[in-house]
Amino acid sequence: MHMSMRRTAFASTLCLLAAGCGDAGNTAAAGATRTLATVATASAFGLTQDASFYTIDTGAGLVFKVRRLDNGVSTQSAGDIASLVYNGVEYQDQGRGAQVNSGFDYLYKGISAVDVNAETVGSDVVKVTVQAGGLTHYYIARRGEAKIYMGTYFTSEPDTLNLARFIVRVPIARLPNGPAPSDLRGTSGAIEASDVFGMPNGETRSKHYSNMRLKDWQFIGATGTNVGLWIVRDNNEGNSGGPFYRSLLNQATATNQEITYIVNYGEGQTEPLRTKILNTYTMVFNDGSAPAPVDTSWLGTLGLAGWVGPEARGAVSGAAITGRDPRFAYTVGFANATAQYWTAADATDGHFASTGMIPGTYTMKVYKNELAVDTRTVTVGAGATTDAGTVAVTGDPGSAAALWRIGEWDGTPAEFINGGKVATMHPSDVRMASWTPGDYVVGTSTPATGFPAYQWKDVNGTLTVRFNLRASQVVPLRLRVGITDAFAGGRPKAQVNGWVSANPPASTQPSSRTLTVGTYRGNNTMYTFDIPATELVVGQNVLTLTAISGSSGIRFLSPGYSYDALDLIPTP
Repeated sequence: MHMSMRRTAFASTLCLLAAGCGDAGNTAAAGATRTLATVATASAFGLTQDASFYTIDTGAGLVFKVRRLDNGVSTQSAGDIASLVYNGVEYQDQGRGAQVNSGFDYLYKGISAVDVNAETVGSDVVKVTVQAGGLTHYYIARRGEAKIYMGTYFTSEPDTLNLARFIVRVPIARLPNGPAPSDLRGTSGAIEASDVFGMPNGETRSKHYSNMRLKDWQFIGATGTNVGLWIVRDNNEGNSGGPFYRSLLNQATATNQEITYIVNYGEGQTEPLRTKILNTYTMVFNDGSAPAPVDTSWLGTLGLAGWVGPEARGAVSGAAITGRDPRFAYTVGFANATAQYWTAADATDGHFASTGMIPGTYTMKVYKNELAVDTRTVTVGAGATTDAGTVAVTGDPGSAAALWRIGEWDGTPAEFINGGKVATMHPSDVRMASWTPGDYVVGTSTPATGFPAYQWKDVNGTLTVRFNLRASQVVPLRLRVGITDAFAGGRPKAQVNGWVSANPPASTQPSSRTLTVGTYRGNNTMYTFDIPATELVVGQNVLTLTAISGSSGIRFLSPGYSYDALDLIPTP
């Protein structure tokens, strides 16, 4: 379908939903508040079909329908889940489908054909296969479980939206309770693009602010009265971005609660999208309690494209990590063009183990919080454990003796002004402290109140640090400035007293917005500036950091970057 036609259909659907949302909401609320005993109906596991749908009854109170044919609008593609009835209540927005991206017919330019097939496997499993261009997607039900097991396998990257996500949309009255930072109800209009909104009281909301670091969550979802709908992830080995990747997860509007599982997203992406790997995850209905981890090992019996069984996988273990800073947690990450994995290092001695890895050669990084402090390669073989031995950390910039240091070398801006808020609100939010705190005085000021987490060309484009030197310290010195991300080529230029550095090059960073949409996670980069002793004085010295870029922009969309740390050390 042509793009303009899809947009028209999408707008028309929104109008229809808005016109009927009042009655639908009241009906939904009444249905959702009935007791489970009242709404439960006798059901039998199995698959049925008609001209339009495959209908799967899980035998556990969940009955769902997969659309067989395109309904003629962009929001209702063949392959979509068109109905999700749990204990007698419909949880699927009837005007839109639960789908990959914006519909299976709009993944690849010039390809709209979608093939949907369903079959019963044995007596206890129903498997639905959706094929569209380079995508194979699965919906799988097992007798007696209120779950939909899913798998997504791409042979090539979708090129219409350059992303891969599965999104489920539920009428808001059924599931009203989701993350507050991404709840758009009560907002007064967009303040940035069409996805960041302001509240009348000056607070901000956006779907982007539901983000969490990938390593920190096992499930996402929302709840209503006596009900929860969750998507539980597996190891997420096919994503691109590593253990600290952040992206949108939820959005609540006046119409829907939207739950988005990122299969492999284009926003804030620091590495190419991984293809030819099966990404598995599970939609779970329950009573609203936190879902337990889901066992997906049995999916290996179903002949899924890209499935790699445990016998064909390997592991890496390390006896210890030495040279750690005990104030920080350490993560060990593994990545190549095929897959990614990570594991936590033990807090006592740093030993670690990563299991279930697809064979291959990986770049292994040891992270001090989010900063890579050791990098090496390891090779994983099927059915074997690679011994990484003892890893001695030698690349931690925080181990160097510094005349002074502002912040911590840990790959995050958390310790600076607003550093704890940037993931869940817009920089203009009234809850943010001022981005222009005045001069930072070494020995008197503190990072939490004296130095901003972010610097933008058009907001706080010049920052000043004042520091004193003794006669014995007037020697060649090196200023190190670390950033975790940058937007529009922003980077710092240094001046100390009358000495001015050359313009440093721009760092390699994601091309999308990041600093205003809840993530500081890009590519950690250190800039070094060597200051001649002749430019330093005994007593007070003045450092000026200026945000520069060949690009321009206004306010928080001007070139900028996120700070990790900065310090002054003797020139090596």
